[in-house]
Amino acid sequence: MNQPYPLQSETQTLIGISFEIHNILGSGFLEIVYKDALEFELKKRGIDYQREKEYLVKYKEIILPHKFYADFVVYDSVILEIKAKEGIAGVHYAQVINYLRVSGSKVGLILNFGGTSLEIKRFVL
Repeated sequence: MNQPYPLQSETQTLIGISFEIHNILGSGFLEIVYKDALEFELKKRGIDYQREKEYLVKYKEIILPHKFYADFVVYDSVILEIKAKEGIAGVHYAQVINYLRVSGSKVGLILNFGGTSLEIKRFVL
């Protein structure tokens, strides 16, 4: 069966985990609390991930001295950005798109735990 976008099953799993975390913790915590809960759930389920994965940024023929760190890279191919804000802003969209370009990943998710319900934005390059 054809999936409408890459890694659909994997992203659905991650979204399901995130809903569970939001249902239990609710809103109001700092991002680090949601990251810790997500890491706990990923470990518990045996899902391959890296937290704060470092990426280099190439500019023309050089590597820039400043790096970026994706909150999570899951399944070695999905970038997760965790937020705990009132809403997802345009700068957050640009951030994930840039992360996808630099990392070579095709799928990214912003998961915002800051509202009364979980806010999700999916990106596919």
